[in-house]
This record gives sequence, C-alpha cells and structure tokens, in this order.
Amino acid sequence: PEKTTILVIGGGPGGSYTAAALAREGHDVVILESAKHPRYHIGESLTAAMRTYLRFIGLEEEFVKHGFNLKQGALFQLVQGMEANWTDFQARIPDYETWNVVRSEMDNLMFKHAAKEGAVAFDETKIESIEFEGNGDPKAARPVAARWTNKQGQSGRIAFDWLVDASGRAGVMSTQYLRNRVMRESFRNVAVWSYWKGIRATGRPYSFYAEVLTDKKGWAWFIPLNDGTTSVGFVTHQNTSTERRSKVGPDGKKPTVTEHYLDMFQYAPHVKDFLKEGEMIPGTTHSASDYSYWAGGYAGDHYRLVGDAANFVDPFFSTGIHISMSGGLSAAASICSSIRGDVDEITAQKWHDLKVGMLHVRFLLAVMGAYRQMDLEQQNFDYASELLCQGKEYFNHAFIGFRERKLHVLYLCPLLIDLRTSGDKTEEWTVEDVNNLMEGFGHFFDSSVDEPDVAEVMKVHGMQSISIMAPVLGNKKIEVMAEDEMTRNVLKKFDARKLFGPEVEVNSLKRQALFGYIVNLERGQLGLVKPSEKDMVVELKSTPCEHCGSDICHCGH
Repeated sequence: PEKTTILVIGGGPGGSYTAAALAREGHDVVILESAKHPRYHIGESLTAAMRTYLRFIGLEEEFVKHGFNLKQGALFQLVQGMEANWTDFQARIPDYETWNVVRSEMDNLMFKHAAKEGAVAFDETKIESIEFEGNGDPKAARPVAARWTNKQGQSGRIAFDWLVDASGRAGVMSTQYLRNRVMRESFRNVAVWSYWKGIRATGRPYSFYAEVLTDKKGWAWFIPLNDGTTSVGFVTHQNTSTERRSKVGPDGKKPTVTEHYLDMFQYAPHVKDFLKEGEMIPGTTHSASDYSYWAGGYAGDHYRLVGDAANFVDPFFSTGIHISMSGGLSAAASICSSIRGDVDEITAQKWHDLKVGMLHVRFLLAVMGAYRQMDLEQQNFDYASELLCQGKEYFNHAFIGFRERKLHVLYLCPLLIDLRTSGDKTEEWTVEDVNNLMEGFGHFFDSSVDEPDVAEVMKVHGMQSISIMAPVLGNKKIEVMAEDEMTRNVLKKFDARKLFGPEVEVNSLKRQALFGYIVNLERGQLGLVKPSEKDMVVELKSTPCEHCGSDICHCGH
C-alpha cells in the first residue's frame, strides 16, 4: 500500500506484538520485515511473563498447542564447587510457566498472528530510507514516509502517520537518523554457540542452565529445544574473545570459529558433562556480538522505538523478548491514546520513553548483580559509575522506591528500602548506593535456600513473605522477623526476587503510573488513562532537568 496509519519496521517479536496489539484496536497497520519467515534467530529462552503477554493479543492458546518445550525454571551455576541455584517459575504461581523455543518457529507464529489480527504483513521487504516532514532534521522533524525494496526487485514509497521502529539491532531510527545509540563498554560481549543432538537433560527437564566459566572470563548457556536439539553457547567480553581467537596454534594458524567454540568447553565442566552422550550438529556454529547498548531517547514526534531497536541488556536472564513485547505494548498504548486525543503526543512520548528506559536499567542492574556473583574478570569495570552516567534518569525512576521509607509501595522492588532516606526529600544516587543495591540483589542466587526452607518460612510468616508481588520487607524488618539464619536467607532471597515484580505479568502496566497515567488493557480501549481510586498504583513523578528543562534528561547532567 502507498499509505498506512502505522508503519512497523521489523517482523520480529517486538514488531509483530506491537502490530497485533494495534490491529486488534482497529488501526490500519503495515509490517515490513527484511528477512523471509521463518528465519533463524538466536535468543531461545523466555521469561515467566510470556504467557500473560500472549494472552493479551489472543495468541496464548495457539502458542501452547505448538509444542515448545515447557521451561519450568532456571539453574544458575554462579560459583564453581557450589550447588547450582534453582529458580522455579511454577512453584507458587502456575500462570508464570514459560518455554524454550526454536526462534524461527516462534517468530513466524507471531508474524502470522499479527496478520490474522488485521495487520498487513510483508516479509523480504527492506526499508531503504525514511523521509521526514519538510525534509527536516530527523532529531526535530516528524517521520512521514519510507522507501522500500523487496527480493522480487520491486520498490516503492509508503506514507504513514505513525512509525514503530522494531528493526532489531540494526536500529534504523537510532543508528541512521537519531544517532543516539551508546554502547556499554563493560558489556561489550561476544557470543559463540552451536547446536547439539542426543544429549541428556540437566536434571530439571527443559530448564535453562547458566554456568560461570572456571577462568571467570564469561559464562555458558545450555537450552534444550522442542526440535530435539540443544543450544549451547558461551559469552565473554570482546577483549577475551579477540585474545583467544588470535592465538596461533602449532600449525601456525589461528583457530576457526568451531575450533574456538570447542576449546571453550574446558572452562565449563558441568555443561561439558551434559554433552557426554551428545553430538554437535555440523555447520551450526555461530559467533556474534552481544553488545549491551542504550539510547538517548526511545520516542519522538509520532514514532516509537521497540525491542533491540531501542536497547539491549544482556542474554543472561533471557529478557530480550520480554523487553520487546513490553515495549511493544507500551508503544501501542501510547499511540492509541495519542490518536484518540486521550493524552497529548508529548505526554505519550514521555510515557513510552520512560517505560522503555526503566525496563532496560532494571534488568541491567539484575545482570550486573549476577556478574558480580560470578566474580567475573569484567568486575574491573566500574558498573555503578557507568550505569549512573549513561541513562541515569531512567535509573532514578526505575528504583525511586529504593530510597523511600514506604513499605506499602508495590512494584518498585526496593530491595534495600532502608538504604538511604532523608525525610521526604529524595537524594541523588551515588556509586556506593548502586554497589549496595547490586550486592543486595546477589541474594537472588543464594543456593543455600531450598524448597523445604521456603515452605517452612511461608508456614510461619505467610505467603506475603515470599510473594514476588508483595511489598518489600527490607533489611531492618527481616532482621526483626528472622528467628534464625535460614529464615533470614529465605526472606532476603525473595526480597531480591521482587526486583522483577513490576515485570512478572502484563497487568503490572495497570498498576504503575508514569506521569500520572497507567495503561488501560481493555480491548477496544487500549491506551493511557488516569488511575481511578480503586486502582492500586505507584506514582512516578519527574523533576525537569535544570540544564535542558526536559522531564527525562538526555543531556548528560
């Protein structure tokens, strides 16, 4: 078509989800995907929120029937010589079960579903350029049209009122026009992986398994898939990867990608043991950058950035698809409200920008906490300073509850709620504060806590004490409640798990107010609304930057 209301660039999970949500609201949506579905993609493990997000766009039943491997939880071997930490997704909240997936199958399923819901979907169609109103500066002007070409040799121009960039790491808007992408040096990682067949399970059927390497220079993953294969890979910093791949062997040659991959198993004894009965599938070895990055803004006049086109954290917690779908729903809700005039476009932009930025830093802090627990060589990087210097406004909003003595506050996950208080005045975060926060999150991986311990604490202190959706307890209250070290460890572990509280289900968007608005998730009324008195919400307010005047500062002050 030559014209559409909303153009979505990219038919991956983020683009397809956004398009499906918008099409279900009756909007005219076109998706342009450069590859041909089904197409290969890495990123095969999902988070526990997946089912509720699929339910919202009407895809849950079909997804369940497809036969993906049920992911009961995740095993984290963060310290060699100690028992792996098991995180059970189903123990107390069955609705939070999730899957390991063959991405080509999942992405194709979501792409076709968007079309079923009314989006006009094209694959093998690449965006060549974007036009801006009055040929203006992309940083100030509104995008109005795009030029495209396809594999059949055709080309054309499509005009639109709204643009959603879900183009993945290519990040058309961010890298080519806004030029606001920033790499995080401490997570400038590289992944190398391959696929195996005929291997035995980890002891927890279909689980995700992560193991710190014995040289503390990275970690390994192990993901059983529904096609009978297992994805096995390694993540190291680029410096480590370059050093290892540059070494010349006895034959005078540098290792091939496959040789480098196989050499990595000497550092992952548990994963190596899982593969004893297995066979690597020839021709399936891959290597790619796994860089973490963010941008100086995720929304503008009639456009939104979604998923990897906006930012990328790290593969450790398998959050990529969750972030894509959460951002996609945020984009859809903010666009719907702006179209209807429920909110002005500036407010809609700010809402999406803050939501996407907060989600990024919340999961980034979790990954930093995990890397600390693994005692990786990368700890030489100053995580805290880097986090505060890059996107600190998002950080301040994501963890505002950590500095407030309000134990009734839900969904902001203040692990260290007694960390810092100054009356009613909120102080700026310091490097020490962030380091303490990461240390507190480390209790998430306490392998000394087992299910009988959790059951005993729940029996004495009730379900609220270990619910991820319950108010945080905080260190001081835990010290009062804990009769012994076992109880203290359980309570601290579940306080740490509340970091993910705002992200465990789609309905959390109805409970967290940004700029005075929550998301109305009723079909036909998707958008931003003022919360009613019956809504249980946490209000996040913003103080304009004194340097640039923006509610969400991108100037670096």
